[in-house]
This record gives sequence, C-alpha cells and structure tokens, in this order.
Amino acid sequence: MTHPTLHDVPLTEALFRGVVDLEPTARGVQPHRLPAWARRQLPDPQLLMAEAQPSGVRLVMRTAATTIEIAAQPTRVAYVGAPPRPLGVYELLVDGVPAGRGSVVGGDVLTIDMSTGGREVTHGEPGAVTFEGLPATEKTVEIWLPHNELTEVVELRADAPVATMPAGDRRVWLHHGSSISHGSAAVRPTGTWPAVAATAGGVDLVNLGFGGSALLDPATARTMRDLPADLISVKMGINLVNADLMRVRGFVAALHGFLDTIRDGHPDAPLLLVSPILCPIHEDTPGPGLVDPATLGTDNVRFKAGGDPADVAFGKLTLRVIREQMTQIVESRRLDDPNLHLLDGRELYGEADFETDPLPDALHPSAATHRLMGERFATLAFAAGGIFGE
Repeated sequence: MTHPTLHDVPLTEALFRGVVDLEPTARGVQPHRLPAWARRQLPDPQLLMAEAQPSGVRLVMRTAATTIEIAAQPTRVAYVGAPPRPLGVYELLVDGVPAGRGSVVGGDVLTIDMSTGGREVTHGEPGAVTFEGLPATEKTVEIWLPHNELTEVVELRADAPVATMPAGDRRVWLHHGSSISHGSAAVRPTGTWPAVAATAGGVDLVNLGFGGSALLDPATARTMRDLPADLISVKMGINLVNADLMRVRGFVAALHGFLDTIRDGHPDAPLLLVSPILCPIHEDTPGPGLVDPATLGTDNVRFKAGGDPADVAFGKLTLRVIREQMTQIVESRRLDDPNLHLLDGRELYGEADFETDPLPDALHPSAATHRLMGERFATLAFAAGGIFGE
C-alpha cells in the first residue's frame, strides 16, 4: 500500500545508471541493455528476455528522504521441471553502504519448457518495495534493480525532494559476457561478479552480460562501439560452445570483426578479452549444451555436453579450443593494438576452485563463486599494476 506522505518522483533518464535505453510504457518505463535498433535486428526471445533483465542497472539520487518506495511490474522466469526461482531482489545502498533489500510480490511469470522451447506467460499485477527508516540527512541513494527478472519500473516515490546526480569522475567500465556475467546464480544484484569487481575497482559499471546470448552478434559490438566507455572487457566462449553456433573458421573471423567494431569507436581504450572460466563438461566436448533429462523434476537440474569430442578435429569448438584461438588472436592483434589484453578465465575460476566449489548445475558458478570471481577480477584488472590500473 502506498504511504500517504510520499510524492511521485519523475522517472527520467538522469536517474538511471547502467542502462542503454529507457523505453516509455503505458505504466512507466522499461530499462533495456540494448538499444531499440539492436532489439529489432535481434528478435531472439532469449536475448530479448536477457537484455530486459536489468543486471547492473540502478537508480541513483541525492535526497534527505527517510522513506522511498519503488513500484514495478516484474516478469519472472520459471522452467518446467525445475524448482521455483527466488524472487528478484531490489537492493538499497546509502552512501555506498548496503541499507536494505526487498522483493516485489506479484507481476507476470514466463514459463519456459526447456525440452520443447515452449513459452507461456501468466499475467499478474504490479507490486512495490518500500525502504523506511533511512537517515534524514542529505545522502546518495542507489536502488539496484533485480539482475534476474525483467523489470518495468512503474513508480518511484519519496517523502522528500529527490535530485539527480551527475555522472562524476569515476571511469566507466563497459563489459559484455554470458549468463555468468549477467549474474546466473548470484542472489542479489550487487553480488554478480561484475558488480563485485566494479565496487572494488571504484568504477561505473555498464553490464552487457546477456544470459545465453554472448554470441559475437554484430549489433552488440556496434552498441559497445557507440557507448561511452573508459575501460572495455569482453568475456567470450561458453555460449558459442553450448549453442553449437560456429566452428573455428567462423569463430576466428567473427571475434576479429567484433573487436574491430569496438575499436572503431574506442581506438585506444584498454580492451580486455577474457577467455572462459573452467567448465568441465565443455572443456573437451563440443556442444550443444543440453539439460540432463534425468535431473528434471529434481532440486538440482543440471546440464551436460551433447557433442562428440572427435568432432574437434573437424573444427568444432570446445572451451580449450577457444582459449587457444583467443591467445593466437590477441598475440597477432597486439602488433598493432598494444592496449588489447587477454585474461585466462581460469584465473577467475579454475581447477582448484572446482574441487572446493563445483558448478552447482555443471554450467553456472555459485553465489560464493561470483564474489570470488569479482574479487579476483578487481585484483587482476583494477589494482595498481593491473590491466585497468591507474
């Protein structure tokens, strides 16, 4: 229920960080992480679902309000045969310190049958999260939107005036990757590995991690070309294998083209290519990646590799092949591009980590591993002497 002393705050673009496009809707605004022209070029349901899940998107404001309420229409994803997923989390930070979290009850539910690809939407009503008891002094407030559910922001209300904030002097880090970068099993929006790394590195994150959709799409490269950025990273590989999308010849050309496009807009920015983290099912076995039917209906649905290792000889991709090709690509490009760097993803999560904290579904890292990866990336990239170090 709406608090009687709260007043509407206009949902302007100046409130949002980490967003690429803010689409007006009949009820409010829909944050997107791809521009409208790219969404028209790539009408794939998986990508459109992923880019509208606002991983890394937050509302940032300056206010003395003691109560702030955000109303939203979420669209949650449910999978036939899999346990219900937890509600998405709205996380509140006051002057950079966590100060509350909550979830919207209600909204729509998108049910996906992984065995057939079928999709069905069950409609529900909007809901709200209210943060109360905030200090009555002027402060910087951030509300991080759920990283794992589509979120149409309907209303923002507060009991004191709210001012937007200029971007400031922090460097902008633009990152692209798969569901692992999107957030996969992270339990809150500031717990995804890119968010952990950005907080530790003191940078402004723009996260173009798209679940199931890091596929070297030219439209994604053009989006990155056109966005303002001081630091750029591309974590590539796992989706190319589990989608069984291309072979070595196509991969090499496509990755060169992807990097060329980014460089058209950012010729000198530090650009980091990150190879896949360890994923034993796909290290030496090509895709497609499949749901293990024996695990459907259990509390732990798992994935498996559906390809034949013998097909590597005919150009099929595995994670090991991709790492080898990435090494060669970066070595050749660095002759003309000294600001291009490579990070082996196994430095973020490798064999020793798999022994102590294996991938729960054989594909995605746990919430604890997200934090570990973020901390390691911050050390390797943002610390003094790191790839992005100042």
